[in-house]
Amino acid sequence: MLNADQLAVFPIDQWIQEGVQWMAMHMRPLFLLIKWPVERLLTFNDSAIHAAPFPVLVVIAFLICWRLASLSVAVFSAVVFVAIAVLGVWNEAMTTLSLIMTAIFFCALIGIPIGIWSARSERVWLVVRPVLDIMQTTPTFVYLVPVVMLFGVGNVPGEVAVVTAAMPPLIRFTHLGIRMVEHEIVEAGLAFGADKRQLLWEVQFPLAIPTILGGLNQTVLTAMVMSVVVAMIGAEGLGLVVLQGLGRLDVGRAAVGGIAIVLLAMMLDRFTQKLARTRPRDQQTFRAVIWRLFRGEPKRQGSAGVGPTTQADAREAL
Repeated sequence: MLNADQLAVFPIDQWIQEGVQWMAMHMRPLFLLIKWPVERLLTFNDSAIHAAPFPVLVVIAFLICWRLASLSVAVFSAVVFVAIAVLGVWNEAMTTLSLIMTAIFFCALIGIPIGIWSARSERVWLVVRPVLDIMQTTPTFVYLVPVVMLFGVGNVPGEVAVVTAAMPPLIRFTHLGIRMVEHEIVEAGLAFGADKRQLLWEVQFPLAIPTILGGLNQTVLTAMVMSVVVAMIGAEGLGLVVLQGLGRLDVGRAAVGGIAIVLLAMMLDRFTQKLARTRPRDQQTFRAVIWRLFRGEPKRQGSAGVGPTTQADAREAL
């Protein structure tokens, strides 16, 4: 009878191995070019966070969360920072936080334009969609193999793995947010003389902001999970604390690292969820959305009659 093992006649594993080795040898300048900005930004963030005193960081986190989210999120963030310090893993947590901040920046820098491009071009989406399917179904540990062969080990290769694994949700949500803008609103914008650039930045993108921020929330959580996994390739932070605890059979040490990871993830989740909620109807342009990040949440006058921004509001405004 035909045996399944008899079909394994193609040395696929050898082909993949030789392909990765060829890329590592002949495309090294490209990988160094990719590595350079990641290393510079990660080093800057890590140095800045570790240089700031503990009370200053607590106050900064409180003010940022209060300004961009809410008072309850700000209080929760301050409590989380104090709890992490009490656990004795403050430096490791700040290293993980710098990894997450750097990953969010590069995910937004790369993922949002790709999401917008795929939303405006069906051909691009036909290419991007299967790539995202593969990236999101690939186990996180699999990312470590090519990263180690192409970039080596350490914090920077770990950051590259975090960005690669965390980017797909933001691309999908950006694509979804742009596509979900009702056709009538787009037609109204065109009828008022808007060109493609104005239509994107003044109509489609502002209405897609809640969906995009929802994707950012998923990206942050994925980056948080991946920042723990990359401890296996030499990345520092809370993941290394857990890995060291498991390697030494020190359950207490591993538990402390796990608790700190959970607290930090909860803080980031609350913050990004609060950002993702819909905004008052006076926030209808891209410039207004960016300006809100600096002036904070507008005060609501009364509890009745002031609802969230919807596409119906935008249609009425147009």
